[in-house]
Amino acid sequence: MPARYKALGTDGFGRSDYRRKLRAFFEVDRYHVAVAALKALADDQLLPAKRVSEAIARYEIDPERASPARS
Repeated sequence: MPARYKALGTDGFGRSDYRRKLRAFFEVDRYHVAVAALKALADDQLLPAKRVSEAIARYEIDPERASPARS
């Protein structure tokens, strides 16, 4: 693979009654994946960093939220 590889996923069974809620809790839903992809592109200087902040605002993501891995 010629570029950086970023893996996303979760296995948190028992954490939520719906997969949609589980993905949101672990920050691997479509919104968080989109922001992670934009961040990777911005880190590689393939798009302006402001696109990441715009997506965070658009998808109402709280960048100050505690890590779900530690919850």
